[in-house]
Amino acid sequence: MHDPSDLIDEANDFEMGEPMVKDVEAIYDVPVQISAVLGRSQMQVSQLLKLGRGAVVELDRKVGEAIDIYVNNRLVARGEVVVVEDKLGVTMTEIVKSDRA
Repeated sequence: MHDPSDLIDEANDFEMGEPMVKDVEAIYDVPVQISAVLGRSQMQVSQLLKLGRGAVVELDRKVGEAIDIYVNNRLVARGEVVVVEDKLGVTMTEIVKSDRA
């Protein structure tokens, strides 16, 4: 059984912004999905159906412009595309502040 004063102390610690290390450690192994989006485009289905091999779809980003990095479909950062050996990677250049308070 917990002493009620312990619960109040834990709540006060949380409100003050002190990390609850044991609680955070419990989620370290939770997998998340990371996506890097080069750009977006919109077109009508009729245009989509006309696309074939070699077709180019123009995106809404300029060359050299930062790409968006999402964690579980939430925008968290922006970055630059890099080559890592024979694969693509992303260097984070900006952390996007959350709208959640």
